[in-house]
Amino acid sequence: MSADKHLQSWQERFEMAEAMQPLLGKLYRNQGVEVVLYGKPLLNASTIEIIKSHRLVRRHVGEKLRLRESFPFVEVLSKLAVKQCKVDIGKLAVNYWREYEDASQIEAYMSRELSSAIDLEDVQEAKDVVLYGFGRIGRLLARLLIERTGVSNKLRLKAIVLRGGRKGDLEKRASLLRRDSVHGPFNGSVEVDEENNAIIANGTYIQVIYANSPDEIDYTQYGINNALVVDNTGIWKDEDGLGLHLKSKGAAKVLLTAPAKGAIKNIVYGVNEADILDEDTIVSAASCTTNAITPVLKAVDDKYGIENGHVETIHSYTNDQNLIDNYHKADRRGRSAPLNMVITETGAAKAVAKALPVLAGKLTGNAIRVPTPNVSMAIISLNLNAETSKDDINEYLRTMALNSPLRNQIDFTESTEIVSSDLVGSRYAGVVDSQATIADGNRAILYVWYDNEFGYSCQVVGVMQKMLGLNYQSLPAQ
Repeated sequence: MSADKHLQSWQERFEMAEAMQPLLGKLYRNQGVEVVLYGKPLLNASTIEIIKSHRLVRRHVGEKLRLRESFPFVEVLSKLAVKQCKVDIGKLAVNYWREYEDASQIEAYMSRELSSAIDLEDVQEAKDVVLYGFGRIGRLLARLLIERTGVSNKLRLKAIVLRGGRKGDLEKRASLLRRDSVHGPFNGSVEVDEENNAIIANGTYIQVIYANSPDEIDYTQYGINNALVVDNTGIWKDEDGLGLHLKSKGAAKVLLTAPAKGAIKNIVYGVNEADILDEDTIVSAASCTTNAITPVLKAVDDKYGIENGHVETIHSYTNDQNLIDNYHKADRRGRSAPLNMVITETGAAKAVAKALPVLAGKLTGNAIRVPTPNVSMAIISLNLNAETSKDDINEYLRTMALNSPLRNQIDFTESTEIVSSDLVGSRYAGVVDSQATIADGNRAILYVWYDNEFGYSCQVVGVMQKMLGLNYQSLPAQ
């Protein structure tokens, strides 16, 4: 191919991706249809991200999917009365072109494959969400909820609750939402309504409420009812503490974005969200590490059986540590986070058993905080009940990442060059680094990367949807 042809091919792909973007946005905002490409979300994706997603289809089916092959499916989808579902146009397109030679049957094919979501009566009501605490996880949850703004969005961010309320606080909070040193600028506009104590982000009106205790707020005076309060503070972790939220008028359920104590259910979305019952009012989304390792451990245990193992977490430093040496109530954490590796404890290994009881008592764990601001790694050393090899276990985990019910939690990389900063913004709970896998006989050591901020926040959103009874079909059916 000549140099001119390469440029012409690129321009064609770029223009096709640009033409997709408004259709993808309208489908979500007007019909509640989220379009993905072999699991990769296309909502709010840039033109380059859409092009790259098409190239990655080769990993799934052994051949690339051209934009000119998928674009007709987006066009037809935009004309069908499909509602409230997730549609994988990659799978639809690949399956279609394997059976048909031209585009003449696309509309009939799509109507057949998506029939269960066509002219579907929308009976799901929009649900109010309150973010109690607006730190690292709170702001990322806000970004995830705001990016889905639209009339068909059922998760409505209505308020954030903060301590304080000093002069200039509102603008500082808005500024932290606009700009993030790790995750980059906010995708859109953020305005401040000083008179009414509110932040307006991409048209989402977010009431800012100042309070010193979870039980002193009347949410109904802000038009908030039966709300899910997402507690991002980590201050309260048991039923007595988290139950304070339920004493506030307008609050109906509580989700903790940290491991819970006592009998509160710890949920890892994709693994045990079915344990959430309608009557559950307090639930925990466990920890970022528990979310990263539990799906991989479930996959491995399902095939090989796990006799026992140890999880060592190489974890980015967190806001709980000191920038420079100073007093800290916990051992070692008082030493400067950007200058030291710090051994500390983790409850993630034991917490796995709450989501995956079959592994109760089988895992130990420890953690080392390292001088990076985001993205962590779990090194999982396992004794298995069956023998395996590096190639065997990698191929199995690759299949689980691409074509199993855990495909939205587990990602898989074959890169020999990947490093932690490459995983900033990953929406997966964990990413298996296949090149680092060690396996021989009944021993296996797996290396799992995870964005301990953004990937975890995506998992939290899944738990939020489940708690509020917001269930969406994934089409085409597997």
